[in-house]
Amino acid sequence: MPNLDNWSKLGIVSSKKEYKATQQYIRELRIKTPGMNQKTLFLSGGNQQKVVMSKWLCSHADILIFDEPTRGIDVGSKVEIYQLMNKLIAEGAAIIMISSELPEILGMSDRILVMHQGKISGEFPIEEANQEKILHCALGV
Repeated sequence: MPNLDNWSKLGIVSSKKEYKATQQYIRELRIKTPGMNQKTLFLSGGNQQKVVMSKWLCSHADILIFDEPTRGIDVGSKVEIYQLMNKLIAEGAAIIMISSELPEILGMSDRILVMHQGKISGEFPIEEANQEKILHCALGV
């Protein structure tokens, strides 16, 4: 759906464009699947995350929002997703990452904004951030 405009003309989807993009992202993101027609529902959690990411990567957006990008997936898939995020940043994309995992936040961020009760309660460049400061702001202390 995010790429319907890119893959269709007058409401008719180009199967060729769809096929080419699907093959490209299965290869680039190393999505483990028996075939491109496999339903996402039957893939592992990490591969499901990669499918969701590929939909938005096709859009070539300048800003991407990753909300809990590694929740519930294995360590190997986490590493692959982190590598993908770093690649996107190197290519000039901006990423807003929402995460409840402090090690993930500290390992992947350049700048950290902390929220408490719906309002920003702290802002840190990564050089000044640590778990104690983040928790302090998150708890509203």
